[in-house]
Amino acid sequence: MFKKLNDHTKGIMCVIFAAFGFSLMTFFVRISGDLPTMQKAFFRNAFAAVVAFVTLVRSEDGFKVGKGNWGDIFFRCLFGTSGLIANFYAIDRLGIADANMLNKLSPFFAILVSIPLLKEVPSKLDIIATIIAFIGALFIIRPTTNIAVVPALLGAYGGFGAGTAYVFVRRLGKKKERTPVIVMCFSVFSCLVTLPFLIFDYHHMALWQLGCLILAGIGASIGQFSITTAYKFAPAKDISVFDYMQVVFAAIWGMLFLDEIPVPMSIVGYVIIIGVAFIRWERNRKDTA
Repeated sequence: MFKKLNDHTKGIMCVIFAAFGFSLMTFFVRISGDLPTMQKAFFRNAFAAVVAFVTLVRSEDGFKVGKGNWGDIFFRCLFGTSGLIANFYAIDRLGIADANMLNKLSPFFAILVSIPLLKEVPSKLDIIATIIAFIGALFIIRPTTNIAVVPALLGAYGGFGAGTAYVFVRRLGKKKERTPVIVMCFSVFSCLVTLPFLIFDYHHMALWQLGCLILAGIGASIGQFSITTAYKFAPAKDISVFDYMQVVFAAIWGMLFLDEIPVPMSIVGYVIIIGVAFIRWERNRKDTA
């Protein structure tokens, strides 16, 4: 049935599924307790690497990487890893809905990064929407001279890293690079970056904490495979608005299990960012109809 759908619909379904997976990842990362950010990041990526490895072993082409794709894969890994670490740091120090919302600035960062990398010229609506989205982010970050603003700023960088990484995913998709290869390279790269921190600053984990990180890895694998596939089916401008379902899912987990109720200023930021994302998506949908 999935094969009979058009690419646009496939992309939407994959994005929503990815949003669900990533929201579970952030929830389990949060409840895994007082563990170093790098340790959480390592185990999250180690599980995804295993899933990707098994997928590639069972495939006909194995670990073959397309000619000329290594550069794009490296930068996808670099920005994806730095963004993920920043996002994990924010998850541990902010409400998970706030952390997810800041990470969801990624489509707007993707618009800016797509200009030099994909030679895509944004419309006036895209430019205005991006400016308004960053204004909305200020309601969540609430800049002050207090050091408490640092997690929020790193959360915003997490959105930049993710947005830039997805642009490189889009470039790789145009070159017909396979999803498991992209996920495998990213996961292994992230593990190598975080491994030294794990070795020299390892914190003992109870069995339930290990279980939480394994579940976070499962959620991340669902999200990673789904989002990588989604942006191969359709460009970000057509499907990115559905990625905001992650904030909805995260807010639900936060309210049900963590007693987290977003403050009014954050809710204003959510409404602004999701609102302009929806308006931009609706306009693009009508223009291409």
